[in-house]
Amino acid sequence: MAINEKLIREVIEEVLNSFKADENNPPASEAPTQTMQADSAKGLKLEEVGPAAQGTRKDEVVVAVAAAFGKYQTKTIVGVPHEIVLREVIAGIEEEGLTARVIRVYHTSDVGFVAHQAAKLSGSGIGVGIQSKGTTVIHQKDLPPLSNLELFPQAPLLDADTYRAIGKNAAKYAKGESPNPVPTRNDQMARPKYQAIAALLHIKETEHVDRRKKPAELKVTFY
Repeated sequence: MAINEKLIREVIEEVLNSFKADENNPPASEAPTQTMQADSAKGLKLEEVGPAAQGTRKDEVVVAVAAAFGKYQTKTIVGVPHEIVLREVIAGIEEEGLTARVIRVYHTSDVGFVAHQAAKLSGSGIGVGIQSKGTTVIHQKDLPPLSNLELFPQAPLLDADTYRAIGKNAAKYAKGESPNPVPTRNDQMARPKYQAIAALLHIKETEHVDRRKKPAELKVTFY
């Protein structure tokens, strides 16, 4: 598996530029407006429509994306567009006859806690959390935040088919089934190969965390 050197350079440059911008600009209590956030993922529009509500429908799975997903970052660590990630997870849920509801979590960048928040707000008690770099978790509301139903920590090995299977399994858990874990590839060298860029992407994600901000309901448009 080859590392995308161009992507690494782009990420490093963006992180350094953001540090320079922080030094040159006064601390802003006001968040960037939706207009300023126009650089969304190609083919994907995520529009905030209010606070994320507590779900009551037993046939829903809540998908929670992290703070930078589809807005400040638009693809995973190996370049899978966020449009495809979200489309496939939702498609997997819908293939099982359930409904997906999408929210954005601002108060943490930890994918386990992002997924746990999704599960707590889900009418079925099942949620999926997705970091911008691609790491994903299926969670259940009654489990401790650091436990989960399924964890997919090796983001470099996740592709469109895997994300769809994650959606399908999340829906099966919501229906009370006990599915076999989603099969994933294994590469012992993935962690050392991608450790540096993963750290940089996590820094970029965490820059947009706001511990005071509650989860937001998202209207998802694919085009």
